[in-house]
Amino acid sequence: MVIRDIQAGRISLPLRTPFKTALRTVDAVDDVVVRVVADDGQVGYGEAPPTAVITGDTLGSIACAVKDFIRPALVGMDVEDLDAVMAKLQGCMVKNTSAKAAVDMAVLDLWGKRWGAPLYQLLGGARRCFQTDITISVNSIDQMVSDSLDAVRRGYRTLKIKVGKEGVQDVARIAAIRKAVGPEVLLRVDANQGWDARQSVAIISAMEDQGLDIELVEQPVKAHDLEGMRYITQRVQTPILADESVFSPADAIHIIQSGAADLINIKLMKTGGIWPALKICDIAELYGVECMIGCMLESRLSVAAAAHLAAARGIITRADLDGPSLCAADPFTGGPNFDEATITMSDDPGIGVSSIPCSSWS
Repeated sequence: MVIRDIQAGRISLPLRTPFKTALRTVDAVDDVVVRVVADDGQVGYGEAPPTAVITGDTLGSIACAVKDFIRPALVGMDVEDLDAVMAKLQGCMVKNTSAKAAVDMAVLDLWGKRWGAPLYQLLGGARRCFQTDITISVNSIDQMVSDSLDAVRRGYRTLKIKVGKEGVQDVARIAAIRKAVGPEVLLRVDANQGWDARQSVAIISAMEDQGLDIELVEQPVKAHDLEGMRYITQRVQTPILADESVFSPADAIHIIQSGAADLINIKLMKTGGIWPALKICDIAELYGVECMIGCMLESRLSVAAAAHLAAARGIITRADLDGPSLCAADPFTGGPNFDEATITMSDDPGIGVSSIPCSSWS
């Protein structure tokens, strides 16, 4: 199965409500989609969102990377020589992790189709079904409480609460949500780099003192501030999850060895795809550090790829794969079934998603 061509297109899907964090506000999923065409006519699909504030990637840079750098490097290679394909993909240019991720998942989609099996089974097959949280965007306290109650009514038992804009006042947000949803619902707090180290300790300690029972706090400080994150991790009881600080396997090793965080958040758009993410899983297993699988603002296409990784590896104990639930429309067929909080893998070969809503490929 030889790679004959790699093409890029665009998809745009409106969100149910605006997605608001400490870093940005977004109204729609507007992503680059990729298809890798093999010489036997089989096609593999991938997707990459422009998340400039985190990865540095834009729609234009992703499309350019795919067409001008990745395509020339991979065309003519044999998909069955997977390790060589992935080495060439990661080595053909530096950074550009979102573009690499889209092509990585498309190649692995083809590879799974070549062997007629779902990707998660080929990569480990740890589980067939798992639960995801759902994100509650930063808004007024009343709006966030309302959104949280709506999520619980829809069947979500874990909420990921976006904060990071108002410092200590964020404690009031979490307290109001905890009071509204009760003690049985898990709450995760994501500051998206919105606090500094001392402020983080004060805020997290206040939540602990009030008995708000937070499962974890995600990326409280700037991505580069590993000393600050280690300062926090050493001074609070609540587990700290490293997200924007971890792009590569080398980052994961440094975070773990330095004690900068208790948990690692894997996102394919940061790692450059499933293949490098598997290395992070291996590292985490060696050190006994649990991982969460997350996503950016992505449609069911690329979130399905992340779901395959989550289903494949047991070290991934938490999921933040709510992208499809945040979209107002789902034009895809095939692949994993996203039923609100429950994600169930299918028997479709590869990643399995088809009916890609893109009319123009180049």
